[in-house]
Amino acid sequence: MEKSLKPALFASWQNLSTRIVGLLLSFLAVALLVIGSTLLLSWQLEGSAAAINVAGSLRMESYKLAMLAGRVANGSDHAEAVARLRAQVQRIDGTLALLQQGDPQRPLFLPPTSIIRSAYGEVQKEWREALAPQAQAFLATGPAPSGASYAVQQLTERFVQRVDQLVQRIERDSESRTLWLRASQLTLLGLALIGTVSIIYLLFDMIVAPVTRLQGGLERMREQDFSARLPVESNDEFGMLARGFNQMADKLQDSYANLEQRVQTKTSELEHQNRELALLYDSAAFLQQPQSAEAMCKGFLQRISEYFGADGGSVRVLDPNRNNLHMLVHQGMSEQLVESERCLKVGDCLCGEAVVSKLAVIHDLRRHKDSHNLQCHREGFATISIFHIFAQRQYLGFFNLHFRKTTVFTSAQTALLETLGQLLGTAIENQRLQVRERELAISEERNLVAQGLHDSIAQGLNFLNLQVQMLEQSLKQKRFDEVDSIVPALRAGVDESYQDVRELLHNFRTRLQEGTLVSSLETVVDKFRRQSGIAVDFDADSDGAPFPREHQLQLLFIVQEALSNVRKHASASQVRIRLADDQDFTLSIKDNGHGFDVRKLETLGDAHVGINIMRERAQRIDAQLQLKSAAGEGTEVVLHLPRTQRRAA
Repeated sequence: MEKSLKPALFASWQNLSTRIVGLLLSFLAVALLVIGSTLLLSWQLEGSAAAINVAGSLRMESYKLAMLAGRVANGSDHAEAVARLRAQVQRIDGTLALLQQGDPQRPLFLPPTSIIRSAYGEVQKEWREALAPQAQAFLATGPAPSGASYAVQQLTERFVQRVDQLVQRIERDSESRTLWLRASQLTLLGLALIGTVSIIYLLFDMIVAPVTRLQGGLERMREQDFSARLPVESNDEFGMLARGFNQMADKLQDSYANLEQRVQTKTSELEHQNRELALLYDSAAFLQQPQSAEAMCKGFLQRISEYFGADGGSVRVLDPNRNNLHMLVHQGMSEQLVESERCLKVGDCLCGEAVVSKLAVIHDLRRHKDSHNLQCHREGFATISIFHIFAQRQYLGFFNLHFRKTTVFTSAQTALLETLGQLLGTAIENQRLQVRERELAISEERNLVAQGLHDSIAQGLNFLNLQVQMLEQSLKQKRFDEVDSIVPALRAGVDESYQDVRELLHNFRTRLQEGTLVSSLETVVDKFRRQSGIAVDFDADSDGAPFPREHQLQLLFIVQEALSNVRKHASASQVRIRLADDQDFTLSIKDNGHGFDVRKLETLGDAHVGINIMRERAQRIDAQLQLKSAAGEGTEVVLHLPRTQRRAA
């Protein structure tokens, strides 16, 4: 326990704060001790002075006692003299008791020395055994004996001598204590001077000197003198600060010594990172351009081959249905190697094996045990790298880089090539999606064309076919009166079919002109007025965000189809078109024709192709199509697109 406590105390004493606090507390303790002794001596001197005054008063009181005893002996005013004598005796008794007990509040007390206590005892003995009994004799009833007054005087003189001895001894003790008081004050003054000088010296040694050395070291550091070191002369805070300064100086000196090399290293790293970023940016920008898959992969392969200094390479895509890997593009490879590896099976050769694990692989062919059987090694390639192409976790294929020298890829280069593989995969997948989207759009348009032909041309041709059959029967039976009625019907049917063909061709050739949706609708409305002769009232309030061009085209087709139905079926003389385009979009086409029963139309299902075409086009833009009509009240087609479904261009 003691062995572990000593090092702890020693360690705590090494702290600068502990040493300063201990030093100040030591000086404070000494100062308090000296000040306390000075106060004690002052207090004792004050009590001794009061004791001298009280003891000196005994001499006067004793003479007064002798005088009163003489009056009592003469018999003048006997009763009064006796009373005053008794009071005087009590006063002297009280004074002696006060000297014996003392009074700390005044203060008043006899010095606690044996000589003074002995002198006081003699005074008290003289009073109690000699003077006081003699004075008590005068207090008895009856005349005092002759010569009693003279005896009191003699005893009083002897008592006063005892008191004088006591006072002299107290005075000598006070003189001694006064000398001690002055010595204490001089000692306190000396301690103040010595303590001040000592504290200044110690503070200078413990604080000022280390701070000055530290400041000098910092000045040398500011002048780039990194050889500056501070002496470690203690284990306190300044010692720790000096060691830390020296460590900092060592590191700065080492840093400045190797600064040029580090700058070159960092510059090289930054250049390498800039080249990587440039490659990523260039590849991403190139892959976003509209082009064929072969051109895209060829440009990609050229860029990474130039960056990594590859002597050859290829890009292969996976056919998941047959597990074949088809070589899409290649460079730096012989025709024999290309023909032998144009189509690989998953698991064949080194490249096919990498597809199974789907991990990037770098093969050193010189260390491969079966390298002599590999065509790529026979052509002089030493390193073959395989990096895979992914698009949203979907495996699409891989690309190779061939090197005639042994090449090792760092982890950063491997990560860069994997990122490039993901960029290529995303571009390939986007291209495939665009092709599928175009195919789907073409298929949908063909479906709409077929529906339009069925709704117009097919029905017209069916009517003409029936009329031709009736004409043939009439001619065979030579009923020429029926022929005269059938021929105008055939001519009207042909005209109707011709108008339908022209209208369909116009609708399918419709393209958005430069301008807004409102201007395109005005063009359609003007053409409808000229062709049909029907009055059209067009009112548009358009403050909303512009639609994508595909949505605008679908809106035009819906309006054209609605107007075509008005021309063919409504027998209307007036059409009113209202467009309200704010947060929501609402388009209304209303005619004053004869109308029809909407419930009966719903029973027809898909038989009425025109309405279904409009509904399909509305669904393409997430709009709602509503049909309102009644017999004799006209028809209204309302297209509504809420703000939650609306997409801006």
